[in-house]
Amino acid sequence: MNQQPQLQTTTAIPVEEYNHKIARAKAFYKKLAKNKSAMCGAAIVIIIILLAIFAPLLAPYNPTEIVMSKKLQAPSSDHWLGTDDKGRDILSRLLYGARVSLIVGFLSTILGAFVGILLGLISGYYGRGMDSLIMRICDVILAFPGILLALAIVSVLGASTTNVIIAVAFFAVPTFARIVRGSTLSVKKLEYIDAIKAMGSSDFRILFKHILPNILSPIIVQATLYIASAIITASALSFLGLGTKPPTPEWGSMLAQGRSYLAQAPHVTLIPGFAILLVVVGFNLFGDGLRDALDPKSKK
Repeated sequence: MNQQPQLQTTTAIPVEEYNHKIARAKAFYKKLAKNKSAMCGAAIVIIIILLAIFAPLLAPYNPTEIVMSKKLQAPSSDHWLGTDDKGRDILSRLLYGARVSLIVGFLSTILGAFVGILLGLISGYYGRGMDSLIMRICDVILAFPGILLALAIVSVLGASTTNVIIAVAFFAVPTFARIVRGSTLSVKKLEYIDAIKAMGSSDFRILFKHILPNILSPIIVQATLYIASAIITASALSFLGLGTKPPTPEWGSMLAQGRSYLAQAPHVTLIPGFAILLVVVGFNLFGDGLRDALDPKSKK
């Protein structure tokens, strides 16, 4: 007789927590949906991701097939976006190039965020000498322009897609570390953290179960915005010949190959340039919308 009420209260708590999470998710979506520019950015990002995923099905030609008899053709019914200086179909290369750009953007951001989050948590939670050491290293890295630092790293490691990911991720580390450190400093002062410490919880449990879940909002926003920056940096490296090696299609290398034909066939350069612009704008609009939707102080 006495056990039934206890069972009801223990099962009611998870249900209430679940309903609370659902309500918060609905409120977040409604707030994000009101931001038209954010929804536009999300649509652009989703479309480009889908085009990249289904590139083998959508591409009308082999992106690396050279047909010199068709070089520098203008957009037509056979080649919707024309051909480049080697007669390769630009639409096919654009679709496959989206895969490379998105892979570099996502993987470099994930790698940089992973290391930056770890360093930021350690710096903000433990403070003192560890905090000073990590932050001074971050200051030194941030003193260099991102593209210059990436150039130096790729020059040492060699030109390849993997090395581009490493170079772009390296510059992301201090940015994420500083954001996570600031958020950690704010959260660790809260009373429930002191209560958890008094209960004997380990530092690992406090950091990854109680602090990290409460500081995810700024991390998500920064990650979304950094993907756009990573794509630009990767395209710049490929443009300079230090990125993805040909004949693999990549938007930056397509820009570099077409710059000699701007007067004769401007579409060879303008089309991949517009693709880079579109995906960067999409991620930036979506990131700005996420920042507004996740900001509890925002009344919009």
